[in-house]
Amino acid sequence: MSGIAVLRMPQRAAAGERDGRGRSWWLRMRAWVAGMAVLAGLATPLALAAPAAAQSGTFAYVANQGSDSVSVIDTTTNTVIDTIIVGDAPNGVAFSPDRTRAYVTNLNDGNVSVINTFTHAVIATVDAGDGPLGLAVTPDGTKVYVANETSSDVTVIDTATNTVITTIVVAGNPFDVAITPDSAKAYVSSSNGSSVSVINTATNAVTATIPVGTTPLGLAVTPDGTTLYVAVQDADNVTVIDTTTDAVTNTIPIPTADPRDVAFTPNGAKAYVPDLGNPGTVSVIDTTTEAVIGTVNVNNNPVGVAVTPDGGFAYVTNFLSGNVSVINTTTDVVVATVTVGSNPFGVAVADVPASAAAECPPGSVITGGGAELSGPPPSDFTSKPVGDTWQVSLTNESDEPITFTPYAVCADNTP
Repeated sequence: MSGIAVLRMPQRAAAGERDGRGRSWWLRMRAWVAGMAVLAGLATPLALAAPAAAQSGTFAYVANQGSDSVSVIDTTTNTVIDTIIVGDAPNGVAFSPDRTRAYVTNLNDGNVSVINTFTHAVIATVDAGDGPLGLAVTPDGTKVYVANETSSDVTVIDTATNTVITTIVVAGNPFDVAITPDSAKAYVSSSNGSSVSVINTATNAVTATIPVGTTPLGLAVTPDGTTLYVAVQDADNVTVIDTTTDAVTNTIPIPTADPRDVAFTPNGAKAYVPDLGNPGTVSVIDTTTEAVIGTVNVNNNPVGVAVTPDGGFAYVTNFLSGNVSVINTTTDVVVATVTVGSNPFGVAVADVPASAAAECPPGSVITGGGAELSGPPPSDFTSKPVGDTWQVSLTNESDEPITFTPYAVCADNTP
């Protein structure tokens, strides 16, 4: 499945539309074109710079705090396929629901890098508060909530414009953010406040503060949205909160101490909790019994964890080892260790769709667009204007190749 070379191919305008305002043409991008020739009776096609080959698949993005970069791991081969330079001391990573964007907090720069997951390029940088750490994107894709540890507030970013909507004051030193599947609530752990703040995302107001143990850090909502797990480092437990009542219902002791983060399998059956240590471990929790059922040995100082969308593997960042441990969630055994940048911290895993775009020439505007597809139906397909291009993304879960040729419809406003 690919969409590689880009070309601009004007077609004949209908009679009466070849001159003056209102002239339109199709722009097409085809993977099989190696070059273009001037055809008799047509305007000269204008070549565009070709983007990188579309790469769809499951990828882990790892924020390397010590090397100011994000390592992109192909989970099929467990190899680093690219390294993206971001800001100073990156920490948290989160994907947009359509997986076309990754958001990365830069602790020392006080901002968020926005990465195009197709090109692996930083396409925007958004100011946040002081010391941004954890972040989360609302499942409806409209907003990003960023926990700013030093300024003790939360920055809310509009994903459509990459601008700050508002700033919400919370309890001391917020560390992480988790959002319910219906996008209605955002939970923020406060490492120095021994509490979790509850934010109504419709009003961006704090509606409750839930006391927990000392130094709450990573947190996650179960896939069904009913329960919040909070890794409480100095209390050596995971605190369980009912998201309907916002009340604590249980505490799960972590035998190896110092829990740092939480990630659930997609079916909600297990939770994986990195336990800060040297060497470190990961506690495995059965969410039905709310008890630790196993411990997995990893490398030094594990701090972040994310589970693949198919639930098969958990990726754990080892801060002092400069690598990522890959745990098979069926056997709870480490099956690979991937070297990344210095001091890896946050990690997120997503199925990234293939993507490509067609552009309108200067002086014209996009009036529509789409894609020509050949092959089996894609499992997920989007086609929409993004800035001054028409962006097409698709995910292919079949074994058969899909060819897609995006195009934009442009209206020429030149006299």
